[in-house]
Amino acid sequence: MAWWGTFLGGTLGFVFGGPIGALIGAAVGGNFDRGVKMGDHIDMGDQERVQAAFFTTTFSVMGHIAKADGHVSPHEITAARDIMAQMQLSEEQRKAAVKFFDQGKSSDFPLEAVLHQFKKECHRRRNLIQMFVEIQIATAMADGKMDASEKRILYTIGEILGFSRSQIEHLFNIVSGAKASVNDSLTLSQAYKIIGIEKGSSEAEIKKAYRRLMSQHHPDKLVAKGLPDEMIALATQKTQEIRKAYDLIKESL
Repeated sequence: MAWWGTFLGGTLGFVFGGPIGALIGAAVGGNFDRGVKMGDHIDMGDQERVQAAFFTTTFSVMGHIAKADGHVSPHEITAARDIMAQMQLSEEQRKAAVKFFDQGKSSDFPLEAVLHQFKKECHRRRNLIQMFVEIQIATAMADGKMDASEKRILYTIGEILGFSRSQIEHLFNIVSGAKASVNDSLTLSQAYKIIGIEKGSSEAEIKKAYRRLMSQHHPDKLVAKGLPDEMIALATQKTQEIRKAYDLIKESL
């Protein structure tokens, strides 16, 4: 990550300010204001800024959702660790992710303020924001069920980030279908829900919906919009799961 050196230097929280800057400052600890003075110029490109915001918000909100039902289950901890493993984080990056996750579990975590700043930092990069939401849904579903408290938070996240309830429901289908795909238990009904079409749709409608989904999850496009490089594996897995659903539908026609 190009922003990582700025993080280690303890100046990244100063660059951001706001709730995301506070999260970063708390994670860095004593290094936060080392050598930083008001008015200092810190060179950080837009791409690196989005990557830093995505990383910070992803793991802190993940922790908040995991604690939504009052306790963090072993499944949710495993889900967070699995994402860190897929990202092939260095030991320092993993420790930072864990610190953000722990901050998210705090009872005074400012969810709405963090999300509003995250949305602003992403500059309407909708596909990137959708990837973020899917990661959060996967965290909520990690223990095989979704509590009402978790669902309420996910709807709140969706509303703040510009997704309707029906759009969030479709993302639920994508994530739950993806879990079935990984376990080789994907049904035709789930495949249709992943692609977002009704059974009986024409081949042209199926192909159009499939291509739209693939475009939304294309790793190169997401990285170009600010997805941290280490999250390419997550995006690649999504495209594989969508392709598997599409192939199952094609075989049934």
